[in-house]
Amino acid sequence: MSRSRRRKKLPVEPVAATIESLNHDGRGVTHIEGKAVFIHGALPGEEVMFTYTRKSRKFDEGQVVEVIKPSPERVEPACPHFGICGGCSLQHQESQAQLRHKQQILMDALKHIGKVQPAEIIPPLALDDHWGYRRKARIGVKYVAKKGRVLVGFRERGSSFIADLSSCRVLHPKVSELITPLSALIDGFSIRDKLPQIEMAMGDECCVLIFRMLEPPSEEDLVRLRDFGRQHDIHIYLQEGGPESVRPLSGTAADLTYALPEFGVDFHFLPTDFTQVNSGINRLMVHRAVEMLALKPDDQVLELFCGLGNFTLPLAQRAAAVVAVEGDAGLITRARENAQRSGIENATFYTANLFEPLIHHPWLKQTFNKALLDPPRTGAIEVLEHLPKLGVQQILYISCYPGTLARDAGELVHTHGYRLKSAGVMDMFPHTAHVESIALFEWG
Repeated sequence: MSRSRRRKKLPVEPVAATIESLNHDGRGVTHIEGKAVFIHGALPGEEVMFTYTRKSRKFDEGQVVEVIKPSPERVEPACPHFGICGGCSLQHQESQAQLRHKQQILMDALKHIGKVQPAEIIPPLALDDHWGYRRKARIGVKYVAKKGRVLVGFRERGSSFIADLSSCRVLHPKVSELITPLSALIDGFSIRDKLPQIEMAMGDECCVLIFRMLEPPSEEDLVRLRDFGRQHDIHIYLQEGGPESVRPLSGTAADLTYALPEFGVDFHFLPTDFTQVNSGINRLMVHRAVEMLALKPDDQVLELFCGLGNFTLPLAQRAAAVVAVEGDAGLITRARENAQRSGIENATFYTANLFEPLIHHPWLKQTFNKALLDPPRTGAIEVLEHLPKLGVQQILYISCYPGTLARDAGELVHTHGYRLKSAGVMDMFPHTAHVESIALFEWG
């Protein structure tokens, strides 16, 4: 008969520690009697008092209760909910220091996972204004009987509970200002305890909120939703089943668009489509991608994981031709439509599952001298072997997770003969530990 493990009793008294570094999720690292302890709210070089929140065999965890000697990087968090809400982990660190930390996370991953180092470290890509940037998010909703009301917000740090928020400094202000009104709206629903999530999607001109519902709303609920949408200039969508059930409450779809003014192109998208969270950084990122590839009029470019054509359309304006491939047929349809609207005729789009063996695809019979990869968090390991066979001399890799970029970098360098010319980070998610990065590989 198995025995249930007894939870270790945690010390009650605060413990002194000197913080050595930050780990990948933004917690301070120290060692107590040779054992690693990860401490929320601590910065490198600080002397703190902390209490244990968890003890395990390999490492322990804690929470700062007092900063005795603060780091020069420490700043006052701008959000009153910081430390409770799990949406951000680095608001207590000055923004330039956040970027240095993220750059170090990337370099450490490349060195230790991929066994590679870039010949050049690119300066971080960042905006001066690093608040109110989120245009895509899934926001939790929960009726809490003990509080007698509905909570709307992100989850508490390290918990499944919804944080009790009145605003959010990283959400776009249009939605941040609606957290309290949304709570009041849903509190009056007949199904207030059957609505677990709201998904936001914003274009340059309009905002969509998708209400996930586990039971059908009443007619009165729908009336309240329509009124709310009109009052706040929000397009309301409902989701009463899987992703395919998402529909506009009015029956008329919102015209969601975003622009890349430098390239004179606009992108139409659905509220459930993948788009970059931070539109300002996205514009800088696309500019940098085109710049790093140094496109010439005779270049033949292969783009894998092309999505809506975010990079495709700008690339096509500089190159002879772009072949863009994506696994989601709906995204390919909209990418093709976006190209047609922009008068771009030298971009060809294909649907293919890039995580399965690639055979009999017509684009595999072509040759390309440059490639751009923008894979999801899992990386692009499955497609790397095709790149040298297709004649690709330069690869620009956009990554949302340093671990898989480092793994794939090692494969490109040590197996396929490329060299890592340059790499750096992009501040797509300020005040969080999320690291977005860009890397350029060249043959030989």
